[in-house]
Amino acid sequence: MTLLKKPVLDNWNLNDLVHSHKDKHFSNILKSIENDIKRIELLRSELTNDIKNETFLSILKKIESLVEKISIVSGYAQLKYASDTSSNEIAALVTKMDSLSSVIENRLLFFDLWFKKDLSSKKFNSLIKSIPVEYMEYLKHKRLLGKYSLTEKEEKIINILEVTGSNALVKIYDRMTNNLDFFMKFTKGKKRITKKFSNKEKIISFVRSVNPQERIDAYTALLETYNANSGVLGEIYQNLVLQWSDENINLRGFISPISVRNISNNVDDATVNTLLDVCKSNSYIFQEYFIEKAKILGYKKLKRYHLYAPYSNNVKTRSFSYEKAVNLVLKTFESFDPVFMQYAERIFNQQHVDSPIRRGKMSGAFCSTISPKITPYVLLNYDGKLRDVSTMAHEFGHAIHSIAASNLPISVSHAPLPLAETASVFAEMLLNDNLTKSITDQEKKILLAEQIDDMYATILRQSFFTIFEVDAHNLIVNKNATIDEISDIYIQNLKTQFGNSVDISDDFRYEWLYIPHFYHTPFYCYAYSFGNLLVLSLYQIFKNEGKAFVPKYLKILSAGGSKKPEVLLQEAAGIDITKSEFWQQGFNLVSEKINNLRNL
Repeated sequence: MTLLKKPVLDNWNLNDLVHSHKDKHFSNILKSIENDIKRIELLRSELTNDIKNETFLSILKKIESLVEKISIVSGYAQLKYASDTSSNEIAALVTKMDSLSSVIENRLLFFDLWFKKDLSSKKFNSLIKSIPVEYMEYLKHKRLLGKYSLTEKEEKIINILEVTGSNALVKIYDRMTNNLDFFMKFTKGKKRITKKFSNKEKIISFVRSVNPQERIDAYTALLETYNANSGVLGEIYQNLVLQWSDENINLRGFISPISVRNISNNVDDATVNTLLDVCKSNSYIFQEYFIEKAKILGYKKLKRYHLYAPYSNNVKTRSFSYEKAVNLVLKTFESFDPVFMQYAERIFNQQHVDSPIRRGKMSGAFCSTISPKITPYVLLNYDGKLRDVSTMAHEFGHAIHSIAASNLPISVSHAPLPLAETASVFAEMLLNDNLTKSITDQEKKILLAEQIDDMYATILRQSFFTIFEVDAHNLIVNKNATIDEISDIYIQNLKTQFGNSVDISDDFRYEWLYIPHFYHTPFYCYAYSFGNLLVLSLYQIFKNEGKAFVPKYLKILSAGGSKKPEVLLQEAAGIDITKSEFWQQGFNLVSEKINNLRNL
């Protein structure tokens, strides 16, 4: 497969889902969903300890088919909303689809709770021996979650309230933050002028400017706007945290707020605690790097404004056309394995990419897999920077991961969060290696420094985000912490993280307000630390083994969510993620790269 036409900045085409939420096809899917749920409800009497194994599997597949249809209409609404969060019409559609999903989840609760709590252990053991092997870990994990399930009536109430509760709060956060205006000052000659930006991504791009004053002005504009809105944004966060505690700790009985995410990820608490402890104990590695970076940039001490400053202010930042970026990413994938390139080409050819920057569009980038049967969708905010090329490789890595596991049923095709970054970060590392073949020594220094900056951002920073969340949840729930006190926790988190290597100005106390994961998916961030340290190890194996590594890697990706992470990585690559020694290997590789930078 090759690209069918020249890559251009363009909006995605959602016709592979539905043509429009106003057409007959969309309404027919909704009618089909209602008919399917009625047929499944009629099978309730079959749910006994005498159920035949083939009957159980048949019901499971009927539910999967239903879930797939719901995912298509809900996914369509979410993607339309991501491309224009200012649309009241699409916002209403998202709410409608959220309500529909909640209603259907409630109507299916009888099956879920029967399997988790009422099915005898003897029958459960019989079932998992007779079903296709890819369902085994999924069903074991579902059974584990039964310990934290409530009664059917209670679960229904929670599902109903989520639509107008936590989901509504997150939507308000998104609509506010994606439509904020930022006023950045620029120096023009002897004058200072102010320019308005309506897209956060454009402001954030300036924090890597070659101009030191632009970096300061960009952060100032960003943080001033979030500070001005801290009352509402902080109030949203406080209520989300309290809701998380009320439901998961008080009602369901999880032992801690982060344990909710760990169990959802099918990763042991001890594994995550080991990861965070190793990250915290290795913060000195990046502190030493920032001291070194200050010397390189000519500062006595690095200020937080300059954390992502380019390696040299005298080197012009390279710009990449969208077409050049696409071809570079495809060539990189082909050099690793032609199948990777073919998967990526499929996404472009089917117009499943939304790439330009525009007002109202969701900031950042993401990959969305609606169904294993449908090619994933990728959202970018492409601005021609090298970082945008890396982001493209990253998100297409996610898409490749999904396509590699697309032969699995929808229930088990998605990798758990800790493995979700496996392909994305690996793709970035492949791209960086490819770039070093065609650039000067000075550019290699810059690229290596940027890699280390990224390793900080995706490993240490994300782990300290998680540590902040643990502290914030504790103080909000147990000590009724105010927004100012939450900001105090955050600034102290930064000081612990950087030690004496970086000066932290007080305006960064409000930085936490623009981290959407805190709102969307509490305790998500450690998955980045997990994924990046894991990839450092996997990439080292690849460098040692060459092409012999590719089948092992594909085995990890193609497993999707069908195996527990600890088990999958041990079986596929001999990796034991329960040991601190494994995570330490990743930091050893970071140290090696820092030494390489010193020697260039």
